[in-house]
Amino acid sequence: LGDQNAIAKNGFAIQCRITTEDPANDFKPDYGTLITYRNATGFGVRLDEGSTYPGMKISPFFDSMLVKLSTQGKSMNEAAQKMHRALREFRIRGVKNNIQFLENLITTDDFIEGKATVNFIQEHPELFTFSERQDRGTKMLNFLGEITVNGNPDVKVKDNNRKFEKPVVPASDFTQPHARGTKDLLTELGPDGFASWLKNEKKIQYTDTTLRDAHQSLLATRMRTNDMLKAAEAFSKLHPQTFSMEVWGGATFDVCIRFLKEDPWKRLELLRKAVPNILLQMLIRGMNGVGYAAYPDNLVEKFVEQSWEKGVDIFRIFDSLNWMENVAPCIEMVRKRTKGIAEAALCYTGDIMDPKRTKYTLDYYVRLAKDLENAGAHILAIKDMSGLLKPYAARELIHALKDAINIPIHLHTHDTSSLQPATYLMAIDAGVDVVDCAIGSLSGLTSQPNFNAVVEMMRFHERENPYDIKSLNQFSDYWEAVREYYYPFESGLKASAA
Repeated sequence: LGDQNAIAKNGFAIQCRITTEDPANDFKPDYGTLITYRNATGFGVRLDEGSTYPGMKISPFFDSMLVKLSTQGKSMNEAAQKMHRALREFRIRGVKNNIQFLENLITTDDFIEGKATVNFIQEHPELFTFSERQDRGTKMLNFLGEITVNGNPDVKVKDNNRKFEKPVVPASDFTQPHARGTKDLLTELGPDGFASWLKNEKKIQYTDTTLRDAHQSLLATRMRTNDMLKAAEAFSKLHPQTFSMEVWGGATFDVCIRFLKEDPWKRLELLRKAVPNILLQMLIRGMNGVGYAAYPDNLVEKFVEQSWEKGVDIFRIFDSLNWMENVAPCIEMVRKRTKGIAEAALCYTGDIMDPKRTKYTLDYYVRLAKDLENAGAHILAIKDMSGLLKPYAARELIHALKDAINIPIHLHTHDTSSLQPATYLMAIDAGVDVVDCAIGSLSGLTSQPNFNAVVEMMRFHERENPYDIKSLNQFSDYWEAVREYYYPFESGLKASAA
């Protein structure tokens, strides 16, 4: 046989036997059907296996080994690193296996240093500490299979005769950089300087609510991030004069997680990347955040900070009962933890023109506006969330607020009565600085007034902010085609209601 010492040694090798044994159950072999099987590959990796495949039946009466996995390297540590990488590439679902035990074993210092003895396993109980696998791939396949065969459980009624058109995004030059917009102005001036600029700006400014409140009002907040991203960048390039785009907050956080199975933070990141030049806006319920309960101060403070870091510029802060103790701390958090804008809202109800209404009077709203300004708000929002603010009431309210406070005013409403464009016209004549609108095909009814129509209403007005109406109508065509796909979530309201 020759001299064994003459055999050259070229590096190190490790072999792991991947089996269906359950380390947590005294290595008892498991059996059943392999749902998923994916092995590893790569330089310095060898597999010795028979016929292992998805759908294979694992018998309780035969050897439990699935495959022998070998790796080699110039050092023991290199071989162990390759083995660890290869083990992590395996995907075995349907039966239990020993991969996590092997991972723990080959990453233990004593094993790599060659100090393993026959009592090694007994002396290292941490080998049996396993983390629960997420099994995202199998869950995704089950989800896709379920909705393909049985339909999405959220879709109660399916119209098999409905025809869909392919949504077409208006053309824009994606090779050109974004034009300068309000986001750039905020960065340059800071929140207080920006508020001063806005107050002195003669042109009426528009917030586009299409990506948040419009579909929340009309389509149960079911709009997917994918449909938003297709239009967001083009809109920001073709209409950089837009004051802000409302894209987050309200019910979007909850619906993303609970119904759409999306990451709301990822949505915000992607929209920020697509729209680097226009202010992004969110709706936050004061110290309730985007939830439905009161949360600890430090949690809301961190949420505000994280929202700013991910892309929010304007925080519209409100309490449905106008309770200052719920709004004021959040204003302070925006000022303290971000370089964004604290837009504090007074919620409008009643009718200030009706002398018989003695609680929610003009004086009430003026006092509240002063309190919000004194609490540190950069901008005052009038949140007419029920669409109750009538044209002449809007004129009186804006005139009174302009005389009482020194910060800009941003008007929000819902067009349930179809009266609100007239309300906007009166408010603009009275000096309001910004109004909320939604692109044509996602406007009206419980959504905001029609962006396209309001722009045309203001044509030749002394406060006109010029827009390309043809382009706005093309975006309306895009959203009209997209809206058809969400027909199961339509609110059902057919016409305006007075």
